[in-house]
Amino acid sequence: MAYEERNSDVVNSTQDHLELAPRQDEEEGTSAPVMNEPTESDSHLSKDGSNDPFTGGGEAENTSQEDQEHTEDDEDEEEDSDSMDETGHYALTDEAGDSDGGGGDHRRQRKRRRDRSRGHSTSSSGDDDNEVEDGDAEDDDQALEEWLRSEVKEMGTPDWKAVDALRAREIGKGVPHFPRRACGARGLVQRFQMQGTLESHTGCVNTLHFNQSGTRLASGSDDLKVIIWDWARKKAELEFDSGHKSNVFQAKFLPHSGDSTLAMCARDGQIRVAELSATQRCKSTKRVAQHKGAAHKLALEPDSPCSFLSAGEDAVVFGIDLRLDRPATKVVVAKENEKKIGLYTIYVNPASTHQFAVGGRDQYIRIYDQRKINENENNGVLKKFCPFHLMNSESKTNITCLVYSHDGTELLASYNDEDIYLFDTRHSDGAEYICRYKGHRNNATVKGVNFYGPHSEYVVSGSDCGHIYLWEKNSAQIVQFMEGDKGGVVNCLEPHPHLPVLATSGLDHDVKIWAPIAENPTVLRGLKEMMKKNKRERDEDSIRHGDHYDTQLLWFLMRHMRHRRPQRTRHGQLGGTEGDSDESWTSEDSSDEDDMGPDHVQCMSS
Repeated sequence: MAYEERNSDVVNSTQDHLELAPRQDEEEGTSAPVMNEPTESDSHLSKDGSNDPFTGGGEAENTSQEDQEHTEDDEDEEEDSDSMDETGHYALTDEAGDSDGGGGDHRRQRKRRRDRSRGHSTSSSGDDDNEVEDGDAEDDDQALEEWLRSEVKEMGTPDWKAVDALRAREIGKGVPHFPRRACGARGLVQRFQMQGTLESHTGCVNTLHFNQSGTRLASGSDDLKVIIWDWARKKAELEFDSGHKSNVFQAKFLPHSGDSTLAMCARDGQIRVAELSATQRCKSTKRVAQHKGAAHKLALEPDSPCSFLSAGEDAVVFGIDLRLDRPATKVVVAKENEKKIGLYTIYVNPASTHQFAVGGRDQYIRIYDQRKINENENNGVLKKFCPFHLMNSESKTNITCLVYSHDGTELLASYNDEDIYLFDTRHSDGAEYICRYKGHRNNATVKGVNFYGPHSEYVVSGSDCGHIYLWEKNSAQIVQFMEGDKGGVVNCLEPHPHLPVLATSGLDHDVKIWAPIAENPTVLRGLKEMMKKNKRERDEDSIRHGDHYDTQLLWFLMRHMRHRRPQRTRHGQLGGTEGDSDESWTSEDSSDEDDMGPDHVQCMSS
């Protein structure tokens, strides 16, 4: 009888203890199951009491085990935190879970704890995974929103106001500066709208260039044609075959030549010159140099009607002087230590024409001085610039385009699948950038960048999303955002030398002319969503960058298609004799395109 009473007391005390436990958990915000009496399954526990829920040892062990699981879960949740690294890539984080907006995370934690305590961990694992994925997506969106808030801000009142400036000009104040200030005014840039299109090409338009007076515009295309436009009347004045065998990458009027000489370069590596007559016809085209690899850019000397520079993917810079019997002379071979660096872009300093900058298949801007290039000393480089966070980057970032400002004091560089950076050329060798421009995407092609405004007040770039971005140079804020290409990529941007006019081109087969003709300033509709899309795609690609299989396969297929493509028949080809008179065409100082490997940027043909 005493034994039964003692046993009854034990059972009653145990039941009381188990009934009280869930109330305590509920006060703490958890939902532990209620157990009023032992179930049948409890009778199968070991009889020695070590795993018996009615003994103190078993209860302590289970409690510590559950606490340990809860602690591990809490630690896992704390490991997710919102952060952005120095490269500008954002990490998905969960610091906001502790704030008022984090209630969803706490509910998911409570649900997982209930499932484990009820023995449903296996059946609920799929739901938990889905919830975690949903949480990651929410964190991703939150990180993007924070990034956008830091990049897109309200701008203050512009310094120049049209009405006040017009009134001042009427009484003779500020008359000499009025055109410059008007062309560089934010109010005009924010009213850019497409004025018209120039249509005649049958391939992607890769190059645009205004003559010095701004009355003519030259365009070159994948169709191997060059067209001289009267852009104001939307009329093609002259169309001729370039003489190139592959995509025309650049065509430029030589300064002070009366618009009679046009320099061209192309994927075939040839540097050609076209002689134009006053009767609107092309007298001849002739080859003056040959790169062993594609030649993307030419650099004009502002005061010279007969000399210019070219850069190619063979790492060679040629100096071309049309007054000489043998026009081409090798100026330098771009190298990093002993490795040749294929070049995509070159530009002459407008204030010091003996200096020029190049960029290409690595992350460094190299500045040379033609008067003192000694390749045995620092490979002939005068200065090198690179964003600090890209110096040891494993992403193999390339420079697709660079350009000097109007006075040569600043240098702008666009990096593929990275941002645009501004450097001060007066700073010492290796100095950090002074400004960074974000929001666009530069991945699919060798994309251009440029200054806009008479005093380089703005930065303008195309994007893989098919839009044109204009940033205010000093604040790095986007002031204009326009859809510039239905084909999806804007590559070329050419500001008018005197007027507030911009010419652009890309994968579409036309040229678009933009002018400040809108009645009201732009509202940047769709900008934030497009910036988020570009950022997300860029970061996803950077995560997958370690797998080079896709890149190598694409590179192989492109080469295979290019080599098997039948030769295009060109009717009525104009041209003079093409004598291989330049020794540098066969010089061993130039490297074969085949040696460059699959990791460099390729400009897709149409």
